[in-house]
Amino acid sequence: MTTTRNDVQGDGTLTGVRGTGRPGPQEDAQEPQPAAAVEGAAPPGERTAPPAQKAPRPRRRRVLRWTAATVALLVLGTAGAGYLYYRHLNDNIRKDDLNLGDAKDMAPAPTANAAGQKPLNILLIGSDARDTKENQELGGAKETFGGVPLADVQMLLHVSADRSNMSVISMPRDTLLQLPKCTDPDDGTVYEATSGRVMTNTSLGRGGPGCTVATWEKLTDIHIDHFMMIDFSGVVAMADAVGGVPVCVDANVYSHTSDGHGSGLKLPEGTTPVKGEQALQWLRTRYGFEDGSDLARAKAQHMYLNAMVRQLRQNATLGNPGALRALAEAATKAITVDDGLGTIKKMYDLAVELKKVPTDRITMTTMPNRYVGARVEPTADAEKLFRMVRDDVALDGKDKGKPAPSPSPSAAADQPAPDGEIAVQVLNGTHTDTLAPARGRASTVAQLLKDKGLTGAVADPSAAVSEASTVVRYPSADLEGDARRVAQLLGLPAGAVQKSTDVSGVTLVVGADWRTGSAYQVPKDDGKTPESAQAINAADDSQCMHVNPAFTW
Repeated sequence: MTTTRNDVQGDGTLTGVRGTGRPGPQEDAQEPQPAAAVEGAAPPGERTAPPAQKAPRPRRRRVLRWTAATVALLVLGTAGAGYLYYRHLNDNIRKDDLNLGDAKDMAPAPTANAAGQKPLNILLIGSDARDTKENQELGGAKETFGGVPLADVQMLLHVSADRSNMSVISMPRDTLLQLPKCTDPDDGTVYEATSGRVMTNTSLGRGGPGCTVATWEKLTDIHIDHFMMIDFSGVVAMADAVGGVPVCVDANVYSHTSDGHGSGLKLPEGTTPVKGEQALQWLRTRYGFEDGSDLARAKAQHMYLNAMVRQLRQNATLGNPGALRALAEAATKAITVDDGLGTIKKMYDLAVELKKVPTDRITMTTMPNRYVGARVEPTADAEKLFRMVRDDVALDGKDKGKPAPSPSPSAAADQPAPDGEIAVQVLNGTHTDTLAPARGRASTVAQLLKDKGLTGAVADPSAAVSEASTVVRYPSADLEGDARRVAQLLGLPAGAVQKSTDVSGVTLVVGADWRTGSAYQVPKDDGKTPESAQAINAADDSQCMHVNPAFTW
């Protein structure tokens, strides 16, 4: 894969080209950017004009890439034994490193179930790059050709260990996070961890898709096995190859604003098969659906992907070798993957695994979030969703007594130090005594640890924090054993031990689930997906997008 260096200027602006990419304004660049919405780097996730421009050009419609990688896998899976026919397509596939983060930030691989099976986690990435003539013509904004890409679509696809179900979690592109340290594999450029929170879509410009993978692992503590990044033209080609994807709106819709923004989507009320550029318009529509936010757009994308899955599995015409060949050609030319998926055979083998999952056991969700100014941040429900994925719990609620695997120590974890030598900082995250956290709950629990032999336990006198569940965090593998010993002494579940670069040593945060008492009671998880995740089942073909009355015709 040929790439060039992303430089960081003195003002922090990223320049240059990395794989597929472009600079330029986003579709919603007109939105107000309150200071409270962004912490740290200036202005995160928003593009700047190319270095050669002396003055900003008129803002044009931004392009939101659709992660058609899932579709590509499903298509390859329908080919059966004929996958050998596609060996010549291997040269089309571009490859990049899986994870560009530091080892201490990486999530441990899951343990196998009793049958020796492990879950699969695949990060699907769609960049908004306009790096080819075709992509430029589809997306417009000629002045943005060849710049730094943004990961404007990010979806984590989780396939259960027994292949009985599949879960997808979308992260809104404007989620505010602290990004981890990443190192460009091509030229060694080091992008230090951000001191403040920035939009997650900027992760792609920090060395490539492997930095987006590292960002997800740091946030979720979910080990990611593979990534697939798709480019813009692949969306059009695949929608055409299947003869159109049926989508539904509850009223006539026209995504257009007086100042020229919007996707240009114009559809009548009811169900319409969309293909080509119209399919892309559906996937990038914000203005016209529900509240006009990126959250509404993610919902529309889920509906599209669900419909595409149904089309691929039900449409007998896809048994036509010519149609499959055209689809595979388009997909392989548009895709970038990690080395673990770098051949048609490897992609086919993965597709076989995905094909085992029944359509009615595929669940689409959006990461639970709340607004921070014009941006969003994860909520406690998001951590519950991540925990369910880590524990391989089906998001459709149809698991029947399947025991959840307990997280195991990472291979790099050291044995704990003697109890008397373990240093642990205790914080009050219960909100029960916010005016005196050191003299309150933190102090009480620190004393419990001392009574158990951890004489190095100290209550933190700083301001109280807020944590839904009690957790023990540690910064690196050499302290993982100590953290697990703290959890063991207090009776905390193994999943409460979490690696985090936000702490400098073993840190116990007493959560809202342990406000009183000297013995921790393991909460009984109801196993239900939070309502705020807005789960949609792939087999449900009755879904219709709600049209904003201001965008009807």
